[in-house]
Amino acid sequence: MPEVRSGSQSYWGAGGPPRPGRIEYRLIRESVVRDFRRGRLGRLDVCDAQPELLRVARNLGRETTTECPICEEAKLVHVSFAFGARLPAQGRALASGELAKLARSGDEIACYVVEVCTECSWNHLLRMFTVGGVSGNRIR
Repeated sequence: MPEVRSGSQSYWGAGGPPRPGRIEYRLIRESVVRDFRRGRLGRLDVCDAQPELLRVARNLGRETTTECPICEEAKLVHVSFAFGARLPAQGRALASGELAKLARSGDEIACYVVEVCTECSWNHLLRMFTVGGVSGNRIR
């Protein structure tokens, strides 16, 4: 399984710079981490992953080379979620390769990538993008 990077170590990985319809939350992430390191936020404020997110991260998360910015002990994992008309209302956590299949369905799918530390419960929304639909976006 290929490794992915997050945080300040990458921009979009192999995807290049943001395309229209992609939103990156990197600046917000850096602000939260900076506030934690300056003591403005406590560990309980930033390490608040829900049990279900931690379960999904352990079972479906893609390992990264990025160290957790909070505990600085564990490597982060990325978890992808998809929301669309033919998907469950609560969305669907995606295993590797599933997004490409969903994108080919023709339906517009909203995708969210969350980074998670399964050791200290840090989590942060990294990016949101859409695939499929009338715009014909294809996942690369």
